[in-house]
Amino acid sequence: MSTTTPRKRNVEKTNDPPTPTISETFAKAFTAEAKWDDKDEFLDVVYWMRQIIGIILGIVWGVVPFKGIVGIGLFLAINVFITYLYFTSFQKVDEEEYGGLSEILKEGLMTSFSSFLVLWILFYSSLHTDT
Repeated sequence: MSTTTPRKRNVEKTNDPPTPTISETFAKAFTAEAKWDDKDEFLDVVYWMRQIIGIILGIVWGVVPFKGIVGIGLFLAINVFITYLYFTSFQKVDEEEYGGLSEILKEGLMTSFSSFLVLWILFYSSLHTDT
C-alpha cells in the first residue's frame, strides 16, 4: 500500500500592512496629522489632490479670461503652495520619509498641469471667442 502525504504549499508570509480601502484613505486625507503606514498611500492623496486643484483652476481660469504666462504662473504658484501647506501644516509629515521636499512637490504636478491646460483652453475657447 502506498501512503500519500499532503503536499505542502509554499506560501510566503509577509509583514506588509493590509491595503487600505478608498474610504479609509479618504478619511485619512481629511484628518489632521494622520498616521500614514504606507508611503505610496500619502503620495496618492497628494496626486489626486493636485488633479482636483488642476480641474478647478482650469475651469476658473477659463471662465475668468486669464491669458498667457500670468495664468500659468498663477496656477503653478497656487498648486505648489496648497500642496506645501497640506503636507507641512495640515499633515505635518517628515518630507525626508517621502524622498524630500522636491519629491512631494513633483508628485502629480505635470498631470495636474495637463488637466488644467485642457480645461482652461476648452472653457476659454467656448466662452470668450467669437465664432
